[in-house]
Amino acid sequence: WYHDNLTRHAAEALLLSNGQDGSYLLRKSNEREDLYSLSVRGKDSVKHFHIEHTGAAFKFGFNEFSSLKELVMHFANQPLIGSETGTLIVLKHPYPRQVEEPSIYESVRVHTAMQTGRTESDLVPNAPALGTKEGYLIKQGKIVKNWKTRWFTLHRNELKYFKDQTATEPIRALDLTECSAVQFDYSQERVNCFCLVFPLRTYYLCAKTGIEADEWIKILRWKLSQIRKQLEERNATLSS
Repeated sequence: WYHDNLTRHAAEALLLSNGQDGSYLLRKSNEREDLYSLSVRGKDSVKHFHIEHTGAAFKFGFNEFSSLKELVMHFANQPLIGSETGTLIVLKHPYPRQVEEPSIYESVRVHTAMQTGRTESDLVPNAPALGTKEGYLIKQGKIVKNWKTRWFTLHRNELKYFKDQTATEPIRALDLTECSAVQFDYSQERVNCFCLVFPLRTYYLCAKTGIEADEWIKILRWKLSQIRKQLEERNATLSS
């Protein structure tokens, strides 16, 4: 169940497509040489935990273990608790490095020469970029302070919201380069609320769960940090 240089995305894909609740694997972290990542599937998501190798022991949270086997035996009986989300996860099924997979290739008998008239330049690669997110959130109105469910999409530096998932035209597109802060909001009667602060308006949004609200806040804050970073780099280049 040690997968060496498996990437975070590949680990998530493996555990979500082939694993089950409690499936886990260990891989090298791409952040530091002395770090490993424990990827664990819990329900319909994959959580990642850092394990630090100090040379003599493996450090995990406040615990130290003399071997990885000891660590896994410990958590097979005691759940992991995600400190930020409060999620309980138990290590149940080690995901083996070597998995016997049936062949998914189909043999070819006839290769037809059917022409479509398209060239390679017509083929547009289509995959969601890192840092994209979409889902339903409940939004407070600007003038009438009622709450309505809207479909939100986050792509590049733009947060759009639509009447629903089937709508093609957004009601509004918010430019995150103008946003100064994203934070949890406890001023509303509703729970799981957060707000986006813009110069002319603060947008109040609520998610169905605290975990979902936390995910939106994290990704939006990451976007703002990337925007600031790009701005600082641009200013540094101009001043030099």
